[in-house]
Amino acid sequence: MLIAHYSHRLTADYDLDILHQRAAANAERWAAIPDLYFKGFLLRQAGRHGAIANAYSALYLWRQDAAFRDFLVQDRYKTVTDTFGRADIDVRVALDARKGPARDARFAVVDNAPIGVDVALGRVWADEIALNREVAEGADIVATAVGVDARTWTLTRIRLTAEEPAGLPPTAVIYQVLQLARPLLETLPSSRQD
Repeated sequence: MLIAHYSHRLTADYDLDILHQRAAANAERWAAIPDLYFKGFLLRQAGRHGAIANAYSALYLWRQDAAFRDFLVQDRYKTVTDTFGRADIDVRVALDARKGPARDARFAVVDNAPIGVDVALGRVWADEIALNREVAEGADIVATAVGVDARTWTLTRIRLTAEEPAGLPPTAVIYQVLQLARPLLETLPSSRQD
């Protein structure tokens, strides 16, 4: 599995209704993409949840790397570059992903945390997988995932929630979910499954 995430900073006067319309128009098309667990159409709005600027963002959980490759080479990303330009895409190898009991995602949390140079990686993986499964049990959780960037040794923890999240670490970034395409989300194991 792969986690992919990118973000485009928008001008202060950008009409956010355009993003709402774009997400609504595209969500159904993305609901039929093979090998995609979910795609979140996300918004950061200046003045909300610590955001200092507006930003449009997309968050994906792919079942396999070939599906992400197809996203790039079959011009699905071209619609984004034609509108917003080319963003850096953060790609993480997913260590674990789970569906939670909630149904409607209203918020997405992306938390990037560095892995210390002297930490035993086996212990980090085990702890993060256990934490991801525990978080997935929350009543307001739609899905969780944890991944690693082995170039920068950074963990990425993802939460899709039905309720506004609270009590997060300062490294966490909160997004509003405009739409959630979920072609294979229901096939993810629940927190109680191995």
